[in-house]
Amino acid sequence: MSITNRLGVASLIIAFTVSAFADDKTSPEAFATRQQLLKKSERILFLGDSITASGQYIVDFEVWRVLRRDAEPRPILNMGLSSETTSGLSEEGHAGGKFPRPDLFERLDRVLSLAKPDLVFACYGMNDGIYQPLDESRFAKFREGITRLKDAVEKTGASLIVITPPFYDALKHRDKEFYDGVLGKYAEWLNERASHDGWLVIDLHTAMAKEVAARRNSQPNFTFAGDGVHPNKEGHWFIAQQLIAWFGDSKSAAASTPQDMLAIHKAPDNLATLVAQRSQILRDAYVAKAGHKRPGVAKGLPLEDANRQGAEMTEQIKKLLATSK
Repeated sequence: MSITNRLGVASLIIAFTVSAFADDKTSPEAFATRQQLLKKSERILFLGDSITASGQYIVDFEVWRVLRRDAEPRPILNMGLSSETTSGLSEEGHAGGKFPRPDLFERLDRVLSLAKPDLVFACYGMNDGIYQPLDESRFAKFREGITRLKDAVEKTGASLIVITPPFYDALKHRDKEFYDGVLGKYAEWLNERASHDGWLVIDLHTAMAKEVAARRNSQPNFTFAGDGVHPNKEGHWFIAQQLIAWFGDSKSAAASTPQDMLAIHKAPDNLATLVAQRSQILRDAYVAKAGHKRPGVAKGLPLEDANRQGAEMTEQIKKLLATSK
């Protein structure tokens, strides 16, 4: 499937999950509303498990936001945490029995108090099914957790955008062929909340599942995630493309790579390097400052030092933007 066709599929998915227009296309007014939400949000926070904590799709999205030049190039805070769930569940013997999966709600109040976000993106679900067949009690825990997260975010005055869980790839994990069906059910429920209750939902799961299936027509071994869970660079860019397309920038979303997106906007390659460095420094510091119960996570710099370095990098980013107009 070509990138153009892929984006056509993605736009239909987005239109269904967020608003029901008669022509099955998101209206210009709806795109404008989303863009305004992004523009007015001075503090943006991403929450999620290891896919989010790794940070690459967030960096790609953040670079795009910087390239828009319609707001100060403030940092986006990534406070994802590996292994985390919203369901509070953990399989027996997780991490070789060293520790249970972290529960988002053990730290959420501290995270929101520290980050003070205007807009929160959340991508959960991959771990919430505990890599087991669909079970109503586990599914209920996921629904309860996402609803509780939405309530907590909105109580602070912020808005929440939920990203449906990524595709689970059983190409090399045949014993888990059932698991993407579990994530599909989780995504279906989120899409229903968008259609019936007005939730803001980006349907990554459907888009990614369709893309993998299409690619395998000509590349039988194609995958976005060799271990079934964690996306490679191409997979992270695909996630970022869905976010960018949701905000209505089909031109940037159609770029085949993040580097091509920079070229479209006539921006230097080192812009992405600076954004990535700033993101990592702030991620490690903010996650550590908020606190959590997961071992093996980098502690990072003291928050004051991280914010100072981040501010210095923001000034460098501004200079790069000024020279690339």
